[in-house]
Amino acid sequence: MAEAADFQGTSASPARRWLRRTGALLAGAPLLAGLLQLPAATPADAAGQESPQVASSAGSVSVAVDSLTPSAPSEGDTVTVSGTVTNNGKQTVTGAHVDLQVGPPLETRSAIDTLAKKSDDLQGPSGEKVGGKYTEKFPALTPGVAEPFSISVPADKLDLGDDGVYQLAVALSGKTSAQPWEQVLGIQRTFLPWQPEEAGTKTKTTFLWPLISSAHMAAETGSNEQQTPVFRDDELAEEIAPGGRLDQMVSLGKGLDVTWVVDPDLLASVDAMTGSYQVRTADGSTTPGKNQEIAKHWLAELQQAVTGEEVAALPFGDPDLASLAHNGTNVTGSLNHLKEATDAADKTVGTILHVKPSTDFVWPVDGAVDPSIVKVATSAGADKVITRSDSLQDNLSYTPSAARPIGGGTTAVVADSRMSTAFQGDLTRASASTLAVQRFLAQSLTLGLQTGKQRSVVVAPQRMPSVSQAQAMAEALAALQGGNWSESQDLTAAAKAKPDPAANTKVPPASAYPRSLSKQELPREAFEQIAETQRKLDKFKVILTRQSRVVTPFGRAMNREMSTSWRGRGVAAVGYRDGIESYLNGLIDGVKLIQKSETKLSGRSAMIPVTVQNNLVQGVERLKLRLTSQNPTRLKIGGDAYEEQPVTVNGGHAQSVKFTTSANANGQAKVVAQLYTEDGQRYGAPVAFDVRVTEVTPTVMLVIGGGVLLLVLAGFRMYTQRKRAAAREAAEDDTAEAGDDTDGAQSQVDAPQNPETSDARLEQETEAESRADGPEQPSDPAPDTAAESADPSGTGERVDR
Repeated sequence: MAEAADFQGTSASPARRWLRRTGALLAGAPLLAGLLQLPAATPADAAGQESPQVASSAGSVSVAVDSLTPSAPSEGDTVTVSGTVTNNGKQTVTGAHVDLQVGPPLETRSAIDTLAKKSDDLQGPSGEKVGGKYTEKFPALTPGVAEPFSISVPADKLDLGDDGVYQLAVALSGKTSAQPWEQVLGIQRTFLPWQPEEAGTKTKTTFLWPLISSAHMAAETGSNEQQTPVFRDDELAEEIAPGGRLDQMVSLGKGLDVTWVVDPDLLASVDAMTGSYQVRTADGSTTPGKNQEIAKHWLAELQQAVTGEEVAALPFGDPDLASLAHNGTNVTGSLNHLKEATDAADKTVGTILHVKPSTDFVWPVDGAVDPSIVKVATSAGADKVITRSDSLQDNLSYTPSAARPIGGGTTAVVADSRMSTAFQGDLTRASASTLAVQRFLAQSLTLGLQTGKQRSVVVAPQRMPSVSQAQAMAEALAALQGGNWSESQDLTAAAKAKPDPAANTKVPPASAYPRSLSKQELPREAFEQIAETQRKLDKFKVILTRQSRVVTPFGRAMNREMSTSWRGRGVAAVGYRDGIESYLNGLIDGVKLIQKSETKLSGRSAMIPVTVQNNLVQGVERLKLRLTSQNPTRLKIGGDAYEEQPVTVNGGHAQSVKFTTSANANGQAKVVAQLYTEDGQRYGAPVAFDVRVTEVTPTVMLVIGGGVLLLVLAGFRMYTQRKRAAAREAAEDDTAEAGDDTDGAQSQVDAPQNPETSDARLEQETEAESRADGPEQPSDPAPDTAAESADPSGTGERVDR
């Protein structure tokens, strides 16, 4: 990217430098001519020279600048440079001393980049030595020993001229026994921004402060009424604990003027930790979570930090827009998940942080875009895409403002790539952190000096800064906000700023998308698996009486399956998706048919029970159970080949459904039981079992008829015997009446009955009645209804008639 070679208002200092350099060349010409006529100088001769030379053992001493305060000095300030020097060679360095050297201003942003890449190169420019008392001496530097140094010098002694970024080098010179002459053995260059007075036109700077983490929750919840959340690990507690990464992001960002960019999933996860929760252990079991107080403290600190500041909410789970655009748009339902994630963002952030977030922004990975990414990014309703200047490049001699229209009512907010990447890499060493801070400030000031027009610049750092990176970011931003050339601006204002008419508004083609980023994308198979999980969920939820207990946690889990945090973690991403689908399969299998063994059916009709088991906590409904006969000519179900009945089962219970059957012939018939949803979709696995039919035959009917005939004959015999007995009694009564002259009819009525005669008659009547009822015959059918049970049917199970 081309940049301006000169700055406005910086002509005086280059002129002075030109005159100084020309004079030095003229004065040194005779000396140079004389030197050409002399033999090469020996080391002894070189030792007497005043100017240090670059030794053959260059770089044998490392110089680390651990701090530079103030980072951007003003007039009247005292600049203090502290650090360490370490002798990495094998010989002791004698006569060592550390000096500060101030070089000329760096006039372009690319010059800053070049110097940063060669910050410890002895062959590069070093500038003029401050000298005098502003040096630190060491009698000797022992090999392998680090010695601290600290040099303080008033800013007016640095001979700084016009506003700009100056090279500040810390050089160590000394001697060794093998090379006993003065030489530079180590150097470290950094940058010194110089803007002592308020700039007439300040750059408006927007710094994004990201609160994003990886996925720590899946879809699993407890079976209790509160649905206790289950965490995959306890790593989130470590991040929000005092000193943790997210704890530092909140505590450092609290005093800065930044735009908070938040993943709602992080907030939802920490909020879940404030109550009762479980943590999955390595052996698959769960243990109660114990970090409720840490979670409450972190949320309270965050709520305080964002008060009065802008909060931009990313879609729930921070979905990978590039992966979705390149590999997921052809998979049914993928874009719906992005819309759901966007809708969930506003409610989640508003409920937990008590602020109204902006949901107009999306942030592709590293700000890299192409037409398909922009299309997907705006499909869920967002109309502002945070991109980066190394993706949407400009061919200008200056850096234009961040906002620019890219068509279709969409605004690209182009973050500055140099400033956005300034804090990447390992910044655990103080020297690395200091260099990053000074480089960031140098880029910011140089950008501001390019033109006399006010511009808006956006800084979008890495999504999940480490603790050391966050500390460097906070230090640089504090210096910037306390400086004289920049003022803070929130993201919404930056997006609304007037675009530069010369800025590039053409989105780069797909071929320009970085291959390094393409290799880390979620593959098409990931979106296909998510679609399959959604299909199963849609089929499962229709039978539930309380759908939200399942739909909500699984919906959020599928948002997390699309997260950018899976980049570079392909194996972990597959494991996460497999775990979600496996858990859903387990819930679906909780509603099933109980297996049945062979069933015996005797007679022309009977009732066959089929049991539906519900192992879920909640009840299920809107299910139909269909029982189908595979041989309807032999066995009919409900008068046809099959019969359906509605099914409703309470949570943790089983329900037995009975079907009427009719047999037409002897033999074995296969029967299949299958659950269906209301829309006719199969649910669960079918249960097939055999029904052995034993039909009533003519022989059996003949035997039964003979038995009935015998009962009739026995009854007729008893009837005739009883009639004959009555006739004999009547004859005896007549004889007694004729022989009795005195008693007459009255004596016959009052006479008591003979007890023996009465008992005999009663016994005869009882016997006759017993014979009329008849004894139980071996051919009489016995009840064959088994007790209903949710257990599998035993061998030879009989059915309800």
